Amino acid sequence: MVFASPIFLFLFLPLTLAAYFAFPRTWRNGVLLVASLAFYAWGEARYLPLIVGSVAFNWVLGRAIGGASDTRARKRWLAVAIAGNLAALMVFKYANFAVANVNALAPVLAITPLAVAAIPLPLGISFFTFHAISYVVDVYKRNAQAERNMPRFALYILLFPQLIAGPIIRWRDIAAQLPTRDQRVADFAWGARRFVLGLGKKVLVANTLGQTADAIFGFPAGDLTTPLAWLGLACYTLQIYFDFSGYSDMAIGLMRMFGFRILENFNYPYIARSVREFWRRWHISLSNWFRDYLYVPLGGNRRGERRAYANLVIVFLLCGLWHGASWPFVLWGAWHGAFLVLERAGRDSALRPSGNNARPVSRLISHVISHLYALGVVMGGWVLFRCDTLTHAIDYFQALAGLSQGSPALHPVAQFLDPLVAFTLVIAAVFCTPLAPRIGAWRDRVAIRPGPAATALLGADIAWLGFVGITASAFLAAGTYNPFIYFRF
Repeated sequence: MVFASPIFLFLFLPLTLAAYFAFPRTWRNGVLLVASLAFYAWGEARYLPLIVGSVAFNWVLGRAIGGASDTRARKRWLAVAIAGNLAALMVFKYANFAVANVNALAPVLAITPLAVAAIPLPLGISFFTFHAISYVVDVYKRNAQAERNMPRFALYILLFPQLIAGPIIRWRDIAAQLPTRDQRVADFAWGARRFVLGLGKKVLVANTLGQTADAIFGFPAGDLTTPLAWLGLACYTLQIYFDFSGYSDMAIGLMRMFGFRILENFNYPYIARSVREFWRRWHISLSNWFRDYLYVPLGGNRRGERRAYANLVIVFLLCGLWHGASWPFVLWGAWHGAFLVLERAGRDSALRPSGNNARPVSRLISHVISHLYALGVVMGGWVLFRCDTLTHAIDYFQALAGLSQGSPALHPVAQFLDPLVAFTLVIAAVFCTPLAPRIGAWRDRVAIRPGPAATALLGADIAWLGFVGITASAFLAAGTYNPFIYFRF
């Protein structure tokens, strides 16, 4: 069950909200827990014991870590907890990848290929595993208290708005909100608005561009032309942002509707002027998780520059592998790690303005160049992220570079760049910048002053949200193309 589906919008969510607010406050966490279990079971009932077992395992180990007064005992319990979580992740997410690679090397190594049945990937395993690891580590470091109430801890792991695709919420950021929280009408209205806008980003923008991106990336290498390859990459670049940030908007909105406040997960990453800045703005909860639970424990930048470079590469190799068990994902991680090392070594200094005393024109040119550099690196990485094989990625890079053999007459760009796609590209390019929050800030300033302008603005806002919600629902009801990119992670 995905948020952008009729079954969720018109059955699951209304029933959950009705039950949640119908029951007394002391029962509401129970309602959310039951709803979250039903949400997961709807799409992956056979793996319900896995996620429930993960909850029980980490709750017990968290209690053991928190209750151990001896440092060695705490370390032992922490090692058991991390090993158990990673073992499950390795089996379900990476066993197929390992077997495929061993079998590929079997003729060279003169060994018998392994005959192992493919293991299906449980929904959300990467996200709920990272939630669990952050919890036990924080308890070990005394940054958080171990939760004694098992249903409350289960709700932290299983909360359906963030269960399948994040954001990754830390226990210490939400623990105080689990026992009791304010349920204000203003918060519910804010959450509903955020949810509707996220739904519009996903259904109206990401899905429209995704159809074009899928068609172009699906062509054989011999059919691609350079303009067509660039169009496909532009569509995918905007699709993945609006797909995942739209999902995050819906998750944040849903959490607020139930009284929870969680951190933002995106901050307009495509305006970044360096790869380092991009990762401070893209999937913020994941970036921070890798920083705090991998980069810093590895030594961060505290043990010299060479060690810092190695740590960056290790972190991003694992970040790529976290996204998917395939070599293109690993190379995508290595790609970003390599550019982060170059930036840390100062190789991007020529792209930065030369101090505050630089002329305005010089600063502007430097900003434009550095922005184009960062966007080019990110888009190049998306080729690796989107392509299924290394051969596919190499062919696509060749097409982007003008080395393709495709005929423009076979697949003209106009065949894919119809008025709807062109309009959506323009809208997406504009609203992946901070224009929307600036409009929102202006709206809020006007709205607090009573008068005709505030009334008209409120009416326009309601009409806009109604248009987005109704149009998106109509698209979904029509059964159109509707993938969710990050659900496979």
